[in-house]
Amino acid sequence: MWAKGRRHGRASPKGLNLGLWGSATALFLVVTLSSAAFLLPQAQLPWLAAINLILVVHGMLQRGAAIGGVIRFVLLQLGFTLGLYALMHGGEQLGQGTLAVARITLALLPGWWLSVTVRPERIGEVLCLIMPAKWAFVVAASIGLLPFMTQEIAEIYQLQRLRGARIAPKQLLNPRNWPELAYCVLFPLLIQLLKLAKQMALAAKSRHFGHTFKPTHWQDNRSEHGNK
Repeated sequence: MWAKGRRHGRASPKGLNLGLWGSATALFLVVTLSSAAFLLPQAQLPWLAAINLILVVHGMLQRGAAIGGVIRFVLLQLGFTLGLYALMHGGEQLGQGTLAVARITLALLPGWWLSVTVRPERIGEVLCLIMPAKWAFVVAASIGLLPFMTQEIAEIYQLQRLRGARIAPKQLLNPRNWPELAYCVLFPLLIQLLKLAKQMALAAKSRHFGHTFKPTHWQDNRSEHGNK
């Protein structure tokens, strides 16, 4: 059974009830945009960036979703990548490193938009049409975790900065500070995700997920201002 619930003490993002075909269209759009981030030539990336900007504004206005965690992740990725390029190639190919981070960001934003605007159970229902139910559950759960991951990264990063960790963007230009980023931010995040994955697996097992060939999906046709 695909059920709606809470994650790690926080409410799961509700998303829009687009229906089966509306959710399928949104998923196809996201796959297309994320693939285009790596396939389009550099001259056409500004057009893709404009489309992603529209999606970001829509997600923030429609659901009130915060994108601060994504921005912090991009800044960390930019600092790490530029530091790596500077270490390996000097200052000659920093532009290529910036372009690589830009492509990764353009591939990430459509997934963020999907996770905050489409309900996870609708994504799972669409994926069940093209893949086994268990695989669909894993993919839908992974997409649904994107908001949690960005928020968790932001919280861990801020807490470690308050403790004096040398993980500011400027400090990450020094490769000597990279191990500190790993054990102050990445390892705690990995531990949190493993704990959450175990909780989700236990919840799915408690609902007898996988015992039938055609799992049911949560159906919530109530309007947000209707029944409480």
